[in-house]
Amino acid sequence: MPRLAYVNGRYLPHGGARVHVEDRGYQFADAVYEVIALRGGRQVEPERHFGRLDRSLRELRIDWPVPRHVMRFVAETLVRRNGVRDGYVYIQVSRGVAPRDHAFPAAARPSLVMTTRRTRPFDAGVAGRGVGIVLRPDIRWKRRDLKTVGLLPNVMAKQDALDAGAFDAWLVDDAGTITEGTASNAWIVTGPGVLVTRTADADILNGVTRLGVLDLVREAGLRFEERPFTVDEAKRAREAFLTSSTNWIRPVVAIDGDPVGDGEPGPLVRRLVAAYAESFGAV
Repeated sequence: MPRLAYVNGRYLPHGGARVHVEDRGYQFADAVYEVIALRGGRQVEPERHFGRLDRSLRELRIDWPVPRHVMRFVAETLVRRNGVRDGYVYIQVSRGVAPRDHAFPAAARPSLVMTTRRTRPFDAGVAGRGVGIVLRPDIRWKRRDLKTVGLLPNVMAKQDALDAGAFDAWLVDDAGTITEGTASNAWIVTGPGVLVTRTADADILNGVTRLGVLDLVREAGLRFEERPFTVDEAKRAREAFLTSSTNWIRPVVAIDGDPVGDGEPGPLVRRLVAAYAESFGAV
């Protein structure tokens, strides 16, 4: 069965799917996206993803290309036709095709593109393995709460991390506090055992996995704070981890080559990995 992509109303062979050269997503990064995890052929927390997509579109004054329920139906159809059980569906909406000009075009119609990708089934053992991260300056624009396709600073920081033998980079703002990873949210556990993650304001993307973990934290009655934390706090933390739709929960056991805690995944993050696997790992 050939792999399909969806482009503006048509299911097309993935290898031949195209958008117009003057699509504003290509020329200006004038587009937003969502990545929804798939487990057992079903979308994980789709309402949160589509709610965040709606907010990104409204903030950038881009219309929905199709009604929300139609977009969800298209995503489900693409997943089914591609036979994807475990993986993700990628959804991108641009402002559309128009002659190149910085100003919003008066008559452009939003473009909608979807693709799917297979991944290995969720494995709590893999998710529980520790990874190392490096720190890099946060040079992104100031509306990181919007999930736009303008990701060049993220790409550069990710490549820096890989070149350094690390899994990812955590980004540091001018105040010396950690914002987030290149495609993930950052968490630490303080010496007294308080879980800390940055407040979901314009400085970070309010990750769907972040929200799911916070649900589990509240249900378990764990102590937590939503606030900025410094590089020094991160390096002195008892535990650290990152969250994202594609990586779930991954313990961070080293920062810039220095161990976090004892350099092994700690008890709290192991507990969260198990709880998240029970809730979302085998839908």
